[in-house]
Amino acid sequence: MARWPRLAYSAALYGLAPLIGWRIWREQVPTYSRLQRLGLRLEPLPPEPRLWLHCASVGEVRAARPLIEGLLARFTHHSLLLTTMTATGARQAQALIAEQGTADQTRLAHRFLPLDFPGAARRFVACVQPDLAILFETELWPNLLHACHRQAVPVVVVNGRLSPRAFGRYQRLRPLMQGALANVTWLAAKSPEDAERFQALGCAAESISVVGSLKFEQALPERALEESERLLHAWGQRPVWVAGSTRDGEEALLLTAHRQLLERFPDALLVLVPRHPQRFDEVAALCEREEFKVSRRSQQQPVTPTTQVYLGDTLGELAMLYGAGSVAYVGGSLVPLGGHNVLEPAALGKPVLCGPSLENFSDVAEPLLAAKALTVVASHDALASALVDAFAHPARALQAGQAGKAVIKAQRGALARTLTGIEQMISMPS
Repeated sequence: MARWPRLAYSAALYGLAPLIGWRIWREQVPTYSRLQRLGLRLEPLPPEPRLWLHCASVGEVRAARPLIEGLLARFTHHSLLLTTMTATGARQAQALIAEQGTADQTRLAHRFLPLDFPGAARRFVACVQPDLAILFETELWPNLLHACHRQAVPVVVVNGRLSPRAFGRYQRLRPLMQGALANVTWLAAKSPEDAERFQALGCAAESISVVGSLKFEQALPERALEESERLLHAWGQRPVWVAGSTRDGEEALLLTAHRQLLERFPDALLVLVPRHPQRFDEVAALCEREEFKVSRRSQQQPVTPTTQVYLGDTLGELAMLYGAGSVAYVGGSLVPLGGHNVLEPAALGKPVLCGPSLENFSDVAEPLLAAKALTVVASHDALASALVDAFAHPARALQAGQAGKAVIKAQRGALARTLTGIEQMISMPS
């Protein structure tokens, strides 16, 4: 395999080092050394032998939770190192570790993934020395994969997905991606379409299996369900809809829809959960400018009968907040950003609404659309109409929610197939 694409890529990284350095400074959690971004200060690590699982950010950590718990349960002689790229992902990982039992907490640790400079990648792999590298979805870092190959660490890509948009970008870098994918031992694709795209980028067909989506395996912890019930009781019988993972430019549209909903249901409550914590204050200010009566969860402000918007400005509580509503809207979809995870509220038996931008989740959205558990709205006016319809016809909304739960139950099985494939990789002779 030609070396020049990776060398050119590395040269470009070094050229961007000042910008990357600024990003390191910003994307940080105080309890972690910034030197982890260079493959340093990783100690202490969980005990050997260890597996290593990388998830990009908060959404991937949430989606990987069933896999993390499955790895700890099946491979009892191994510890697990979880890495993320973002600060929000680190906080989500910390919350997940805190929820594990005492025994599992000693076997599960989190660190930041180093940036993909050749030296940093080599140092990271040499220090961690995992029996297996497990990369979630599309975390294909060329120098990191090369370092795994040089140090004889088998690499597995789980829940492998390539949206049409991502595939188009990667096609422009095909020589680089072909070299990176040559270092993948096994790729567990979400769908036949994803498998075809990975193969078109140069991944060997014999290395690819279609196992289904791990996102169908998610289950809400009992403690979160209990908190959902508490909120439902506290809020009473008023119409409540939850807009989760909302993005810049989208909240204004949602507030317009909510204003229209209030004309028909004056006591309606919008639970608004922005995707990125750095925007919490910005979204709160937007709600106040639009003259909505707002309560903020982070400040423990109560939801009173006059509260119109409850801002879910906390981390790790989206599923719990979805559970406290009657209807869910999944963000990143009324703006052209590809959407977010529509399965999370569907698993809770909620009728789900979203905008037309669903490229990132088209494979999991299709069975929900076919079962009429998911409704796509093209504008804020259409969203308001769909909300009015859901609250005016609760039996119909309940039926849509139950249809979503049935779809998820029927689609499960990817976790068992993924764990079996990982077991075969671990038992392979080195």
